[in-house]
Amino acid sequence: MPFEPGRLVLHRDTHRGRLGFVHPARVVTDDERGLLLWVARGSIVAIETTADGRGPRDMPSFVAWEAAPKTMTFTTWRGPGLLRFFPADADHSVWLFRTEAGAFKNYYVNLEETAVRWDDGPAAGIDVVDQDLDIVAFPDLTWHWKDEDEFAERLARPDLYWVPDEATVWAEGRRVVKLIEAGDFPFDGTWRDFQPDRSWPTPTELPPGWDRPVVARI
Repeated sequence: MPFEPGRLVLHRDTHRGRLGFVHPARVVTDDERGLLLWVARGSIVAIETTADGRGPRDMPSFVAWEAAPKTMTFTTWRGPGLLRFFPADADHSVWLFRTEAGAFKNYYVNLEETAVRWDDGPAAGIDVVDQDLDIVAFPDLTWHWKDEDEFAERLARPDLYWVPDEATVWAEGRRVVKLIEAGDFPFDGTWRDFQPDRSWPTPTELPPGWDRPVVARI
């Protein structure tokens, strides 16, 4: 069943059964096009870190990151609020970033496995397996790849990495690039002027069950 507009759900990044991050978000729409979420500035978030608070990009290598003991650290979403769109049955999401003044800044395409839904009542959300390769697209629809080096580094360690098929990821990226260059939905200006419902409170704590077992592919 679709998530009701206004409901607080959890966007969870996962890999090998672990949680990479947990971000609470409000449902804007959930229909045949896909799921649209709003992440508010100041929202509490949980992120996977080492015991001393480092993230994967603070480590000397992917191997070092995977070997380090992990914990979930609570912090807040410090950037401007943003929309995240999860197209139905597609292996990517589209994030609409904003400037500090609230104007549309750029699209960020996260290549990832199709989001898997779950609903436990008090807590509900989507689990996603991020595939690391990304695309940044601007208002004039120029674009570039992002994190190719990180993707290549991780692919070199199939014993540790969770992406089994490099070609499939690149193929999905090239498919999205065609949408960008054509200015097709959702890169046609839809939601650039979106304003969240002022009655939505900013979440300051995660609901019980936020760390329930991962349902996405392990």
